[in-house]
Amino acid sequence: MPVVKFRQFGDRPGPRPIRITVPGWAGDRQPRADGQHEQPWHCIPFSESARYGFELVYPFDVELRVTNEDGRVRLNADWGTPPDAMEVWPPFRPFGDDYYSYQLSLDLEAPPGFAVRTEPHPRYFTDPAHETPLAVPALIRTEWWPMIFFAIFRAPPPGVTHVFRKDEPFMAFTIVPDDPDFALEPMDAETAAQREMRSRRLAASRDRLAEGTRWTSDTRTIFDGAYRNLARAARLKAKEA
Repeated sequence: MPVVKFRQFGDRPGPRPIRITVPGWAGDRQPRADGQHEQPWHCIPFSESARYGFELVYPFDVELRVTNEDGRVRLNADWGTPPDAMEVWPPFRPFGDDYYSYQLSLDLEAPPGFAVRTEPHPRYFTDPAHETPLAVPALIRTEWWPMIFFAIFRAPPPGVTHVFRKDEPFMAFTIVPDDPDFALEPMDAETAAQREMRSRRLAASRDRLAEGTRWTSDTRTIFDGAYRNLARAARLKAKEA
């Protein structure tokens, strides 16, 4: 198993696997049943993607509120006296007019052949109040860059406030190949034909694959568990192989 290593400076929680919180940012504890409202955690592709990386939680007692005023980012917090051994205080600072930076006091080391990619936390895409900070994606090649990380965030649009609250996750990391040397090309006729036949067989079998899982939400959207059931079967087959 590849191992990602980290070193942390100051009294801050370290990175951790992303946690799906229900009730919480991934939705309410509502079953997949007729008349219920659809929830983010109901979607297997989303919840699997959300759990793919690591998260950081905001470590400070003081709440930070970020706004956009007259086209410039505003960082609103009463930081007070800097803690002992804090080299950068306050830890958040404007970065031009539209962005701001945060000194993470964190160093990550990905396995050889991999890099660290910073990303918005998945809860950014589920937050009904639009308060979740927007981390800017960045690729860090840690094999030769042992420096302490800082992160860049996008200022919210006018009228929106991004809020950092203690112990709430605010950004994510994923570990990706450090060289995206992928070729993109059209499928050859044989491969395309094979996938088309597989898709037709799947469509013809969908009712059987989704048996007992079809439901209609309170927005009159129809859902079924065909993908979920296939994902479960694929995982079981991989374990038995």
